[in-house]
Order: sequence, then C-alpha cells, then structure tokens
Amino acid sequence: MKDPIQKYFDVGTIAWMSYPPQSYPLLEAVKKIACDEYLSAIEITHIEDAKVRGQVRDMLAQSHMKVCYGAQPGLLGTGKNPNDIDEERRLEAQKILMDAVDEAQYMGAGGIAFLAGKWEEETKGEAFGQLIKTCENVCLYAAEKKMTVELEVFDYNMDKAALIGPAPLAAEFAAEMRKRCSNFGLLVDLSHFPTTYETSEFVIRTLRPYITHFHIGNAVVKESLEAYGDQHPRFGFPGSANDTPELLDFFRILKSEGFFNSRKPYVLSLEVKPWNNEDGEIILANTKRVINRAWALLED
Repeated sequence: MKDPIQKYFDVGTIAWMSYPPQSYPLLEAVKKIACDEYLSAIEITHIEDAKVRGQVRDMLAQSHMKVCYGAQPGLLGTGKNPNDIDEERRLEAQKILMDAVDEAQYMGAGGIAFLAGKWEEETKGEAFGQLIKTCENVCLYAAEKKMTVELEVFDYNMDKAALIGPAPLAAEFAAEMRKRCSNFGLLVDLSHFPTTYETSEFVIRTLRPYITHFHIGNAVVKESLEAYGDQHPRFGFPGSANDTPELLDFFRILKSEGFFNSRKPYVLSLEVKPWNNEDGEIILANTKRVINRAWALLED
C-alpha cells in the first residue's frame, strides 16, 4: 500500500503486554507508548494505585491517543466468570465489569473489552444464557455513559478455554446481543485464529457485521513447544503460527471486507509480549517491522 497504515487504522498497543508490569514501571511504559508517533491508540487495564491512575490519565490526556480499556485481566486475575451458571458468582464477575466501565470512563476510554469464561459441555446452553445476561446488563450500564462494550473472541479448548469461542458461536452471540444493545461489538485477534483452528478469511467473513476492534499477534499451537497456547510471543518465535504472510493475508481480508476506513478508523492493536528475558522495546520494534513489511506487500 502506498498510503500508510495509519490512514486506515488507529494503530495501538496493549500496554500491559508490550511492557509487562513485572518488568516495567507503569508510568515509564505509558510514557514510552505516548511518545511513539507510530501509535495512535493505547489499551490499558485496571490501575490499583489511585495516584498512579491519575498520573496515567493526565499523560493520556496530553497524548492525543485513543484510549481503550481491557477488562480481561480483571476477570482472568480473579478467576471470575461472566457466564458462571452459579448466579452469585456470575454477579461477582458482572460487578468487575461494571467497575471497569467506571474506571474506563475516568481514564478517557470510550468503552471496555472483556472475555467469556470457562464452560462445560453439559451446561453450555445455560452458560450462553448467563453470558447474555451479564453482557446485556453491562451494555445497558455503559450506554448510560455513551460507552461501548466489546467481547473478545478467544480459544475454546486450548488455553483460556472461553465459551466464545469459535467464530460461528461468536456470531450467534453477537447477533443476539445486537438485538438488545446497539453499543455491543466483537474484538477479534489474529493470534487467536490458530488457537480456534480457523483462518482470517473464515473469522472475518463470519463475524463481519459485528467486528468493532482488532488485535494482531502470534501464537504457538503445537502442545510440545515452548510458549504453547495464548501467550502472544513475538513474530519469528520458534514453532509459531503467524508471521508476515499470515499478517498480509489478514490485511487482504480486511481490505476486501471494507474495514479500511480513513474517516472513522478501527483500532488495530499490537498484542505481542516479550517472552522470559526478552526486551520489550525490541519486541515492539519487531512487531512494527512485520506490520510494515506486510503492509508494503499489500496491493493498492
């Protein structure tokens, strides 16, 4: 493409993935991202310390970046399940998401993203209904604040083992949610396609009416190999599934399906993290190189 990718997408990164908090102080990480002119969006999550939260908010207000809020860590870190068939436990997950909406609004984000919880075959239908209930309640609460709610599509039997899940079930869920709430959408992640045994073409075309947000990344899906599962290793990681050809195919499908929007760009965030002792800045640069190469190969 002759035009830069930033013409058609708000290219972002996920702060807690690019710069894991165990290795990088949050304020330093956010400043690095906010000073990176390649990026026009940032995805943040819950910040426990109120003072730091305010400082991050101030930096982002100065940055002219689109702020997105991921509630996935809030669920994964607590083990709460928004499709729990136990109503009391479902409500605990719902409260985490309601609180996430409040924090996202404070931080200047336009909405939140979350994921479904684990499931069992014998109660799958009931779990689906419980997830509808949670999602509708959160969407209605967010709508009062003119905010959106996105469900990220994950693997269903490999690592996160989330109810949503394969693309056809995600489409069924999204169709039901859109009947109830216009502020609902789906977040799809290139790194998850290998973990659901699906292709970019199949996922994007199956979910076309409901997609509002994109992630790109990598995965290892051979069980015997290092970084197996939903670990988001760098491009070029040994035995991994995605690299320049897969990203180019992803871009081609997005282009053919009309997702290149210069007037109202979709967020397209890098979700790649350093593995073990790898350097976050090098891994972020690695990801940009792969994006740039795939984009350069994309036909106008």
